[in-house]
Amino acid sequence: MSLWTNSHLTTFHCRHAEQVMATLTVNNTKKTIAVDPAMPLLWAIRDHIGLTGTKYGCGVGLCGACTVLLDGDAVRSCSISVDEVGAKNVTTIEGLSSTVAKAVQSSWQALEVAQCGYCQSGQIVSAVALLTKNAKPTDDDISNAMDGNLCRCATYVRIRAAIHGAAKLLAGRP
Repeated sequence: MSLWTNSHLTTFHCRHAEQVMATLTVNNTKKTIAVDPAMPLLWAIRDHIGLTGTKYGCGVGLCGACTVLLDGDAVRSCSISVDEVGAKNVTTIEGLSSTVAKAVQSSWQALEVAQCGYCQSGQIVSAVALLTKNAKPTDDDISNAMDGNLCRCATYVRIRAAIHGAAKLLAGRP
């Protein structure tokens, strides 16, 4: 086996664990899938439901690329099992449609935040979670909410500016 394969990514696809029928509410739509209940939510979303906007980054909850909303709270989908989700609503980048989400996306585009774009779905989901709970975040609030969302392109200054810009849009200020 080559050291350059992605075999570590397919652990849940290769092992022969008992599968169950799990019903998840993803982006306000109920989906019933046959999965190992211990499977990380990330793989259920990507491989069984077919929503690929949520990205695999580190697999241990440290990079933020896999961030989704779970009943409105930002969580790392690589670190929570399908079984732990239960009846909670999962919102992926594809399901963001609130006024807050539209303001964040508009500000992101206006400031051309994305470079390679890989981390951006997790960044945007985290920003939406923050602004939904705190309409006027300080720099410290932003730092705390975005902590653990890594960007290899180092667009942190633009991310912060975009969050402030979205807050202004939501407040009706230019």
